[in-house]
Amino acid sequence: MPNSRGWSPSTSWSRVIPAAGLALALPLTACSAEAGQTRDDTRPLVLTTFTVLADMVGNVAGDRVEVASLTRPGAEIHGYEPTPDDLVRGQDADLIMENGLGLEAWFQQFTERVEAPTALLSEGIETIPISSGEYEGEPNPHAWMSPDNALVYVDNIRDALTELDPDGEAAYAEAAESYKAEISEVGDYLDTELAEVPEDARALVTCEGAFSYLARDAGLSERYLWPVNAETEGTPQQIASVTGFVRDNGVPTVFCESTVNDGTQRSVARETGAEMGGTLYVDSLSEADGPVPTYLDLLRHDAETIVAGLRG
Repeated sequence: MPNSRGWSPSTSWSRVIPAAGLALALPLTACSAEAGQTRDDTRPLVLTTFTVLADMVGNVAGDRVEVASLTRPGAEIHGYEPTPDDLVRGQDADLIMENGLGLEAWFQQFTERVEAPTALLSEGIETIPISSGEYEGEPNPHAWMSPDNALVYVDNIRDALTELDPDGEAAYAEAAESYKAEISEVGDYLDTELAEVPEDARALVTCEGAFSYLARDAGLSERYLWPVNAETEGTPQQIASVTGFVRDNGVPTVFCESTVNDGTQRSVARETGAEMGGTLYVDSLSEADGPVPTYLDLLRHDAETIVAGLRG
């Protein structure tokens, strides 16, 4: 169903202690030269901590800047360990952009070894505290999962690029406004479609608490098996709480994210008679031929999947 702007669908975190040494494996990164090669691109180089941010930055930067993600598509961002080759790339960087909010526990370890300035893309976000567990009270880091918050990210990207490359100010401003309009379409779609879901079914039940911001902005109740990425897949108390909530409220569908094991959530579905919804994507884009090769694809996919599940 098209929304007012014309778009229609389908045309853990964990506080880890940085390793004393750096891993030796070479990660694949998008949009950058192979490690060890001399960089011959004369444009400024902007590194981001993960693929979602790289795509967002690329949409604002256009062809004025080279943009690269330190982590590859499908990689787990929370416990990533920078490699020696990442440090080589970092020496060439003119700017490094991070999410912040505790997401990249390894980031300080990385930036201590490079000279590039950094930009915090979540600056200005009204954060939601983690409600339980070891990190109770600390901000939930998954702020980019809300279309409303994404507009703040884009403004921060525009400002950081303008500071890096003042001659591109007009180009960055124009690209940012166009990109924000596309992101807003996803939020409009969610508002329109979820308005038809009965109030008692407007609940988003996931494995990880990665959708707190989207749930808040879309008017959904939220439940999850664990608040942020964890070694355990929910305590017995957490599982019992979610199971009871799903059963008591007749929640039609429960979901799980692409980077975590969905076994426990499938048990919840069996216990309650709920359906397992489609996979949700949060921390990483897919490869170019996958289901979510861009951030807009990720937002749209998740919005469609949530709407389809809650509408039965």
